[in-house]
Amino acid sequence: MTARVLVVDDLAANIKVMEARLTAEYFEVVTATNGPEAIDICSRGLCDIVLLDVMMPQMNGLEVCRRLKADPRTAHIPVVMVTALDQPADRVSGLEAGADDFLVKPVDEIALITRVKSLARLKTLTDELMMRAATSTEIGFDENMDPKTISGDGGRILLVEDMTASVDRVVGTLSRLHTVDVNADPQEALFSAAESDYDLVIISLSLANIDGLRLCSQLRSLDRTRQLPILVIADPDDKPRLLRGLDLGVNDYLLRPIDRNELLARVRTQIRRKRFSDRLRDNVQMTLEMAVTDGLTGLHNRRYLERHLNSLVQQAQDRGKPLSLLVLDIDLFKAVNDVHGHLAGDDVLREFSRRVRKAVRGIDLACRLGGEEFVVAMPDTDSALALLVGERIRQRIAGESFHMANGVSLDITVSIGVSSLESRADTPELLMKRADEALYRAKRDGRNRVAAAAA
Repeated sequence: MTARVLVVDDLAANIKVMEARLTAEYFEVVTATNGPEAIDICSRGLCDIVLLDVMMPQMNGLEVCRRLKADPRTAHIPVVMVTALDQPADRVSGLEAGADDFLVKPVDEIALITRVKSLARLKTLTDELMMRAATSTEIGFDENMDPKTISGDGGRILLVEDMTASVDRVVGTLSRLHTVDVNADPQEALFSAAESDYDLVIISLSLANIDGLRLCSQLRSLDRTRQLPILVIADPDDKPRLLRGLDLGVNDYLLRPIDRNELLARVRTQIRRKRFSDRLRDNVQMTLEMAVTDGLTGLHNRRYLERHLNSLVQQAQDRGKPLSLLVLDIDLFKAVNDVHGHLAGDDVLREFSRRVRKAVRGIDLACRLGGEEFVVAMPDTDSALALLVGERIRQRIAGESFHMANGVSLDITVSIGVSSLESRADTPELLMKRADEALYRAKRDGRNRVAAAAA
């Protein structure tokens, strides 16, 4: 996987070394020699990952990171601090500023490339979600899409560890802010992670008699846990397996001995990132639903009907099964709007849709075609049964007054046209046309009735 990497350092020699290593792995490299220049490059969307030197004049790396993470336009860009400082307190300061990871000088080449690849995958996923969650006209950031508004506390965490001292330290540190479940058996932990709603899994790579990376791989292979953040705990001399874990999709790591503040900071970062991604996915799902759902009634819309009626007709013809269509039109609906106002009209449409939905089966497709016109497509339903369903809907509409929010009660009726598949030559257009003709006949004959298409 390639990406555009921004290398920020005030020393040209350091930039040259990083640039050579990254270019050899086919990454595109952008450079900056100071904080303001780096911020400008990021704000213009010219990089995917930032490798940021901590010790710089005028504006140090911590301040640059804070400013990047405070700006919704750049908050999702992964930042790796490159520093000669290797104390836990230094890492905590960076994590609190929003850094995603650290590389200690002199930078190990394998660690550099592995970490950049891992963060490039993360950035690609986040970019996809943000693009899909954006409006069709522009990418809009509001409070709900701003990572700063998302808390990293109060998470539910699964700890997979079999060393009592380590369990006590991790649970003792995290339990003040999070709920921590402990499981020493990796297979039980896998089932638990798949069945429960965790925000993070912490896995020890020092488990007795089993490779912790196997559990990491299994978590990444299951749909239910593929997006679940994984933080591993490793020994300092277990670097090869740690790098392998990052290749497998591990999100973050801690080295023993565990520093309590660093643990809290890394856990908070991972939980906040997961919640941000979940919010983006929810936004995407909501956008998809809005695209095929009528916002007023909650029924499917014309676009959904047009897409799915074709497949319903094709399936019925291929299987030799019946299929029927109801076209429903609320009688004299214009008078409701004219006399009682459009708010009352909306109340009628919502209640009408609720009654229609209750009168049909779960497999039936109920849609609002537009205005006061609705369609119900009914698989495995012949014309005789469709007439009975139409009559049931008509009675439910006419049998009880519609009570408006303003206290007014209205008597509403509906006219319904019915058509059914007649041959393999039938198309969705012919089916709709015959149902429309039947509906017009029901209207001409006095409304508040069900009419079948002419044979």
